[in-house]
Amino acid sequence: MLDWLSEKADLHGFAAADKIVGKAAALLFVLAGVSAVYGEVMSEAGLSVLEGHHIPCSYGTLVPYIINRKGTGMCPMEETVQTVSDPATAFEKLLKKREELKNAAR
Repeated sequence: MLDWLSEKADLHGFAAADKIVGKAAALLFVLAGVSAVYGEVMSEAGLSVLEGHHIPCSYGTLVPYIINRKGTGMCPMEETVQTVSDPATAFEKLLKKREELKNAAR
């Protein structure tokens, strides 16, 4: 989503489906203008964002939050937007976080 939004892809009216939909993804879906979302696993915060923006959504499993890959805490992307409600602000913060994670992995 970050790449598509960076490239100014027109996703208005598209439906989105993903294995994991947390608050970070939900805010990006709002910014992209998607019309519906399905997440096999969805966080409560992600659900709240989508419902708050009147985007029809459904999920397989609802979880309190998205966990990180190691299973030791919250996903870093979800954590980055934990207190963010503006999709454009979330986009900027998530771009920076992705860069930090890439640099840390080097």
